[in-house]
Amino acid sequence: MGKKIKKEVEPPPKDVFDPLMIESKKAATVVLMLNSPEEEILAKACEAIYKFALKGEENKTTLLELGAVEPLTKLLTHEDKIVRRNATMIFGILASNNDVKKLLRELDVMNSVIAQLAPEEEVVIHEFASLCLANMSAEYTSKVQIFEHGGLEPLIRLLSSPDPDVKKNSMECIYNLVQDFQCRTTLQELNAIPPILDLLKSEYPVIQLLALKTLGVITNDKESRTMLRDNQGLDHLIKILETKELNDLHIEALAVIANCLEDMDTVVQIQQTGGLKKLLSFAENSTIPDIQKNAAKAITKAAYDPENRKLFHEQEVEKCLVALLGSENDGTKIAASQAISAMCENSGSKDFFNNQGIPQLIQLLKSDNEEVREAAALALANLTTCNPANANAAAEADGIDPLINVLSSKRDGAIANAATVLTNMAMQEPLRLNIQNHDIMHAIISPLRSANTVVQSKAALAVTATACDVEARTELRNSGGLEPLVELLRSKNDEVRKHASWAVMVCAGDELTANELCRLGALDILEEVNLSGTRKNKFSEAAYNKLLNNNLSLKYSQTGYLSPSNIINDGFYDCGRINPGTKLLPLKELCLQEPSDLRAVLLINSKSYVSPPSSMEDKSDVGYGRSISSSSSLRRSSKEKTKKNSYHFSAGFGSPIEDKSEPASGRNTVLSKSATKEKGWSFVVRTLKIYSLSKFHVYNTVLLNII
Repeated sequence: MGKKIKKEVEPPPKDVFDPLMIESKKAATVVLMLNSPEEEILAKACEAIYKFALKGEENKTTLLELGAVEPLTKLLTHEDKIVRRNATMIFGILASNNDVKKLLRELDVMNSVIAQLAPEEEVVIHEFASLCLANMSAEYTSKVQIFEHGGLEPLIRLLSSPDPDVKKNSMECIYNLVQDFQCRTTLQELNAIPPILDLLKSEYPVIQLLALKTLGVITNDKESRTMLRDNQGLDHLIKILETKELNDLHIEALAVIANCLEDMDTVVQIQQTGGLKKLLSFAENSTIPDIQKNAAKAITKAAYDPENRKLFHEQEVEKCLVALLGSENDGTKIAASQAISAMCENSGSKDFFNNQGIPQLIQLLKSDNEEVREAAALALANLTTCNPANANAAAEADGIDPLINVLSSKRDGAIANAATVLTNMAMQEPLRLNIQNHDIMHAIISPLRSANTVVQSKAALAVTATACDVEARTELRNSGGLEPLVELLRSKNDEVRKHASWAVMVCAGDELTANELCRLGALDILEEVNLSGTRKNKFSEAAYNKLLNNNLSLKYSQTGYLSPSNIINDGFYDCGRINPGTKLLPLKELCLQEPSDLRAVLLINSKSYVSPPSSMEDKSDVGYGRSISSSSSLRRSSKEKTKKNSYHFSAGFGSPIEDKSEPASGRNTVLSKSATKEKGWSFVVRTLKIYSLSKFHVYNTVLLNII
């Protein structure tokens, strides 16, 4: 045998690097490895970073600071599946960090992430790519990017994925996206409702919950409600309500039903299938407050449609709502009160609540919860409007005191509603007297001073309804209520200005109140309002005329006539026509003026007196409303005497003879008593002042005394 020759081992090529096993305990070192050209190193580096990121938020921040995000974005499109998968997994975890989200938006990686949702990709990639999008879609800017890059369609497709995590992440992202109207429209075009309804059958509650929440958003649109109805979505929802084991889904299911009940066709369908009775029974018998609350909200939404109200009334929905008023939960009370408010448009419902409902609502007015009080007051306002029987029922339930107390509420809605109820009640005289006895005039002042225009309007209307007699107006005047009422005449709000004018017109029914309104400037404000083509209204004109009828001197000066119903009393004076916008001076100021060449002022005084005998040599001619003194009288007059007479005239306010120690200058013409009887009227013309001595013309203030 030949000798064996040992085979020599060939040395490795000089240009090949020997394999090196590296064990790194530094995240920074691994981040550097993300720039390696070797797939195996990239895959292992990504795997290590994924495990590191899973451990907490601090590690995510560390990776961001080490600059790991930018090289990782390039690996999303790597040719190697393992590298691409591991990079996608990292972003699914990292995207929950707000700073990472911001950087990802700046790097514009949304298109690369959406590409991972392609059907040919692995389920794991689908899971973490959808997780990344779900995290990103929580912010508006990212929603826009996902939508603009066509992310909605692949997400809808993934709702049918066999993997529950993929379904959950996709559904969550869709829920975030449909908060935007444009996304909801696109969702309808992509026929997304059937796969969403299928998720209601999922064995995972979190998926069912996300599906219901999404349906709750998209069914705000009529088209989506129609699609839901056409796909038997209501049946799915009713089954959820009937299943006690799914009670954690009942609230969201009711929210979807509430939206669907806004459509008449849906209400008819649910009634025909017996679903409406089940819904009412479910709401009344449930022990979960949020479920009762959402059921009441569903009724409220549907009840805004007249046909729906009719169907609800036939199903005796009122009994359910009255039962819900007795709930211990404030939210349920509020929702039930709002549902009653909506049902009040139906006359049959209004009649039902007369005996059942109104007493409970009155009790809710005493609640410590301001929202409860507001909702109860709203229901009462709607129940008592144009319904005297319900107004009486509210009074019989001792509702006046609680309603007046609500006028001092912190919520504007509660105040406005309470004022409306009181106004409705005051339409009946017995109730009005009862309201007045509860100090309504003092309580209404605060609402009149409110900055809220609705409150102002309702408060002014309440004054109109309650200030119908002298005692009430006197109380309002003494309480300081006229001042804020007059201020409302300046309001830029048409409704406020109209109701304030109406209230002023009512308050001007007696002379004292009318004079106080004029003193506060109501007449001037109304005159200004009526000169405006856009601000005036019928009530402002009527209020102005009513005030003028209590100030006949001004009325005659502005219009030049008095109506047959106007009765001249002491103090009426005529100083001639004045232009619109010109202020009529009071008697005192007229008497204190310096002499001028203006026409005489005529004053009517109904008090009779005996005039001193007139001299034959000094007679006065009377004509056309002025008295012209003779030259002898003119010569005896003096400036000082004129001032004294002016003061005497103003102090006596129309009765200058009350101070006999200071007789007025000039001459008097007195008719005998027999002449008075024959003619029925006689006038004493007395010169009070003599003007323009230098011009030798006499224009006098004249007193006409009716004998």
